[in-house]
Amino acid sequence: MGLHPKGYDLSLDRIRRLLEVLGNPHLKLPPVIHVAGTNGKGSATAFCRALLEAQGLSVHVHTSPHLVRWHERYRIGVKGGRGQIVDDALFADALRRVAEANGGQPITVFEILTAVTFILFSEQPADVVVLEVGLGGRFDATNVVENPAVCIVQPISLDHQAYLGDRVELIAAEKAGIMKRGIPVVIGHQEFDGAKDVLISTAERLGCPLAVFAQDFLAYEEFGRLVYQDEFGLMDLPLPRLPGRHQIGNAATAIRAVKAAGYSVTEEIAEKAMLSVEWPGRLQRLTEGRLVEHAPEGSEIWLDGGHNPGAGEVIAEAMAAMEERQARPLHLVIGMINTKDPIGFFRAFVDIAHNVYTVPIHGSDVGLDPVALAQSAAEAGLKAVPMGSLAQALDAIRERSEGGVPPRIMIGGSLYLAGNVLAENGTIPT
Repeated sequence: MGLHPKGYDLSLDRIRRLLEVLGNPHLKLPPVIHVAGTNGKGSATAFCRALLEAQGLSVHVHTSPHLVRWHERYRIGVKGGRGQIVDDALFADALRRVAEANGGQPITVFEILTAVTFILFSEQPADVVVLEVGLGGRFDATNVVENPAVCIVQPISLDHQAYLGDRVELIAAEKAGIMKRGIPVVIGHQEFDGAKDVLISTAERLGCPLAVFAQDFLAYEEFGRLVYQDEFGLMDLPLPRLPGRHQIGNAATAIRAVKAAGYSVTEEIAEKAMLSVEWPGRLQRLTEGRLVEHAPEGSEIWLDGGHNPGAGEVIAEAMAAMEERQARPLHLVIGMINTKDPIGFFRAFVDIAHNVYTVPIHGSDVGLDPVALAQSAAEAGLKAVPMGSLAQALDAIRERSEGGVPPRIMIGGSLYLAGNVLAENGTIPT
């Protein structure tokens, strides 16, 4: 295909050229909910899907990256039911057509996959599309969509600095690039005021109807329930099926965005969505499978692909909350790629993790060496041991746990590792 070696290009020219050859399928989509952000954009996408499917709508969903199979990026909507991952024949046909249309010109993998998205979603009927950004926003290949129903910007933190900038304000400016003049914008919880200010000022400059978390809408936990409030009123809901306090904010952002896109969200619809939402590889509890059988008996095993300091803080908060409810020794099994900030990620776990085991990411040529990763954990203040494989790490945890309280094991640091874990465990997303 003449794939571009860098994988990222600071323009939309190539994807626009390719889409024109294909007949501009991106201009023939159902209404689009466009989702950007550093952390939580996948969760917001999942909540939007659940809220829309809960009212019987068919929802096409594009997410990235995939965990195990390329097909996972594309979920085809089913009227009155749960959308299904695209089947092999449809995916292969769309990929072939994109490759032929490209004609051997330089192109990135993500541009090819995004063109596949637009072919699939324009030719299969649906009521709505939920479209997750791949990287950044302004120059992301998904940003050729001209007239979305609403744009969501989730929490901004440091990640992909080589492409997006080394300050949260610069990263926020890139993410804000998905905003379109006059189109509603919903801004999720922002830890950094500088990032929030950039997002708000961009939306105001473009004349976008704007809703900002903690200013225009809010959600919090009270008596084991989720309380959501906006200018339209208050809803008393069950806590989301997705673990972690951060999911309360993600759920709220999705509720407000679906409303901004023009869809109804009654308390009944929202309750159904909170109980049905799913998002593999993000604080996912593994209860069965080959790896679970390999772990110490009675272990509690969690998997999360979060890989930057902001994600580390969210995961650590969730682990600490679990510790409050039921005390168990926490063991981290971590693999990361070499473009991340491992010390920043590990710092969040200093007061809660008993041990860290660093592992390679099989099948990736950009994975950090476990020895170097263990050194980063040590620099952050943790006890860390490099391991040759995930199985070796589980063996080491078993040895340490004999005769004691069954451990809590958190495997994470990379979506690539999360995919390897799901494949090895025999629990691939469906």
